[in-house]
Amino acid sequence: MAEIIIQGICYDAKSSFQNGPGLAPPAIREALFCGSMNGYAENGENIESDRIVDKGDFSIDDYFDIEKVTRGNLADCSKILTLGGDHSVTFPIIKAFSEKYPQLDILHIDAHADLYHDYEGDPYSHACPFARIMENGLAARLVQVGIRTLNPHQAEQAQKYGVEVHEMKNLDLSKLKKFKNPLYISLDMDGFDPAYAPGVSHHEPGGLSPRQVIGLIQGLEAKVVGADIVEYNPNRDFQRMTGFLAAKMMKEILGKLLES
Repeated sequence: MAEIIIQGICYDAKSSFQNGPGLAPPAIREALFCGSMNGYAENGENIESDRIVDKGDFSIDDYFDIEKVTRGNLADCSKILTLGGDHSVTFPIIKAFSEKYPQLDILHIDAHADLYHDYEGDPYSHACPFARIMENGLAARLVQVGIRTLNPHQAEQAQKYGVEVHEMKNLDLSKLKKFKNPLYISLDMDGFDPAYAPGVSHHEPGGLSPRQVIGLIQGLEAKVVGADIVEYNPNRDFQRMTGFLAAKMMKEILGKLLES
């Protein structure tokens, strides 16, 4: 029985502005296993371990099949790393996780709060997953890091649901280490400054550096039980910079999952 399962969710039908994140899972794996990296995370854990099983990529036609896929994989393990896909995939993933972890904390790293009640008429848009998560009571605590696009509606939503929003303008990462419940990490690649991650659909300057995000993950005092890496758009990348950064984050998150 695997301890950690990797699943690729090739889905971007809920994207606004541009599609492309549905192509990301195989592109991330290609970068990780291209031969220029080894399998060791910075904490010394080797991700080429029999504790990790990669179930491959799932092509999704029906949005709600993401929950079924995740629930099935959780039946075989205790932890899952998902390669997305646009950020809409996080809501059905968390629905499946909530059955196994009824008290779940979420660390959300992103340029955007993704708290719209609906976006362009779609309540399941990639701009809405955390509104759906919070209104359904699927997270005991939601902490958002790197936000730099907070508008009045999303600020109201954050207040309504008790979301802890740590904006870039006054960010102090030292306050974000301790989580008492099992922790899920949702990493949107546009949380990074586009100087480091040009391969995203929505460029928002003034973002996080890779070292800030890696340090945040390494310093977590929490039992990390799952994560996703979303919104990498290979169609927008430059010399595979973002693909290699996503692969690095995949390695570091797997290292943390192994450690936890």
